[in-house]
Amino acid sequence: MASKEAEARLRGQAEIWKHMFSFADSMALKCAVELRIPDILNSHPDPISISEIISSIPDATSPDATCLYRIMRLLVRNKIFTAHRQSDGGETLYGLTESSRWLLRDSAELTLAPMLLMENHPWLTAPWHCFSQCVKEGGIAFEKAHGKEIWDFASGNSEFNKLFNDGMECTARIVMKAILSELRDEFGGLGSLVDVGGGTGAAISMIVESHPHIRGINFDLPHVVATAPVYPGVSHVGGDMFQSLPNADAVFMKWIMHDWSDEDCVKILKNCRKAIPKKSGKVMIVDVVLDEDGDGLFDYSGLAFDLLMAAHASGGKERTEKEWKKILKEGGFPTYKIIKIPTLPSLIEAYPL
Repeated sequence: MASKEAEARLRGQAEIWKHMFSFADSMALKCAVELRIPDILNSHPDPISISEIISSIPDATSPDATCLYRIMRLLVRNKIFTAHRQSDGGETLYGLTESSRWLLRDSAELTLAPMLLMENHPWLTAPWHCFSQCVKEGGIAFEKAHGKEIWDFASGNSEFNKLFNDGMECTARIVMKAILSELRDEFGGLGSLVDVGGGTGAAISMIVESHPHIRGINFDLPHVVATAPVYPGVSHVGGDMFQSLPNADAVFMKWIMHDWSDEDCVKILKNCRKAIPKKSGKVMIVDVVLDEDGDGLFDYSGLAFDLLMAAHASGGKERTEKEWKKILKEGGFPTYKIIKIPTLPSLIEAYPL
């Protein structure tokens, strides 16, 4: 019994050491993306050595091969890259895995590299250090770290704004690709669709391109849609979702609701209810559905994303199905179904009847 207790205690200690240094995983990944190592490996038909990687890094005026080896060693252990150790004692050769292919920047249609660079930038990691202060005092972590909320910070900092928009754009492309490749029937019967908080219209344009019979409406704040490009079959409308929405057969909202409190979400849903047909209308919500005890591919990431909202948003959060059911009912949508898609969020279809 004593030996089992000692082993359990030792495992507990090891677990804390692991979590204590889990930031090393993110920083090593960030380094690899900044140096474009996935793209360098992808540009070669076969695995290559550290010296070959370094020779391909732009502006490497005084490279440190040992430093790169140590970074690659951790990333190989985390299955981000492969390592082929040669039997003749030659240099270890490194290659891509299915994970690191999601970090390509030069040739990949779908990539998470901009999101990784965004979330690991000091601007966005600083609010995480304010959590204990938020627990004791309340308030918004981002504002405590930077003196203003994230949208105000972005409006006055063009570099941050680009970093943020690039991160959002790459994840939007992944999510929309998953939705459009997996779900056909959900859009088939619609004559019109309004994308609420649609930014400059990229998502609704992808939907309309895939379903040309749909008349697309991109709805966002006036200053946002003012810079939106022209897309065939899409009209841009400026306004405030807390006031009213353009009428359409259905409302589409991708990663909008998680930015807002329950009370604000109910207000948005009530306006959605007014904008769609009473009997045939629906709202399509793309957001995380938390499974607190789940062990699915994205369940841990969902919980981490919820803390991300605590770090960056003003009252926003991810929600369990029970929490979604409550705000949907209060907002006028008592019936719903959750559709899993092959990425982090799910599609929640809600109906007024």
